[in-house]
Amino acid sequence: MSIPHRHSRPANIAASERTFFITASTWEKRNLLQSGRTAELFIRTLQTYRAQRKFLLNEFVVMPNHVHLLITVDIDMTIEKAVQLIKGGFSFQARKLWESKHRSGREASPRSVFSIRIALKTIVDIFITIR
Repeated sequence: MSIPHRHSRPANIAASERTFFITASTWEKRNLLQSGRTAELFIRTLQTYRAQRKFLLNEFVVMPNHVHLLITVDIDMTIEKAVQLIKGGFSFQARKLWESKHRSGREASPRSVFSIRIALKTIVDIFITIR
């Protein structure tokens, strides 16, 4: 099954703001967000990008092995870029946290464990912009 064409280039965007519902699962559906520390780190990542006005965070739910997000992006941001920011920001912070706790260097960093694989699962394409 091929990925549908999204028309996400700025020239193809008709609305100035678009709202998306995203379901993101953790790597191998592991309960990586079950611990309070990891879940809080993920929430701080969301709040950081919201404070930087990268996107509008309408609602979110953090579950042990997945998250649901309802975010609005403007014409300068694609949904793919917003998801990349969330995934990369969380993975980077989680890796820093892990390395600060394991400074001995003997153990390999669980980079793949902390990387959230965001799957833009056939998202209910575009929600009507919430105002």
